Amino acid sequence: MSGASGGEKRPPPNWILQHPAYQQMKDLQIEDSAQVHAAFLVYMDLTEVRRWKEVSCVKSSELQVVLLEAREKEGAPTLTILPLPAHQSVTHKSIRHVLDRGFPVLLCAVAADSTLVYQRMTDGLVTPDPPVGPFQDMGRRQHRKRRQQR
Repeated sequence: MSGASGGEKRPPPNWILQHPAYQQMKDLQIEDSAQVHAAFLVYMDLTEVRRWKEVSCVKSSELQVVLLEAREKEGAPTLTILPLPAHQSVTHKSIRHVLDRGFPVLLCAVAADSTLVYQRMTDGLVTPDPPVGPFQDMGRRQHRKRRQQR
């Protein structure tokens, strides 16, 4: 009797190559196979893990990459996702090109071990949320103590 223990079927070793979304990405004729693979891993994360809606792939002819478009949930705005292998560098020009699409943009760095790191890209500087933690309270307490001692 062959197969996995417990009667579970294992996917064939080349299941990625046979997946319809991967085939669609290959049909876009992007020469960088590492970027196509990264785009597929991000696609699988968005559809199977995060359950995002309307995930589709589009070709950026200028950048020669696969971009993804998706919605976090029904009725949410469409986001553009730029999947890139972590070792691949990006230029200001390529970032500018993606930002000029007009959608909110996420950059997803894909590590060699398939770890995904998402970063929201913006046009310009973004004011971060104030830091949180016990040090905020300590600063206030010390300030109050100094005022009370006067």
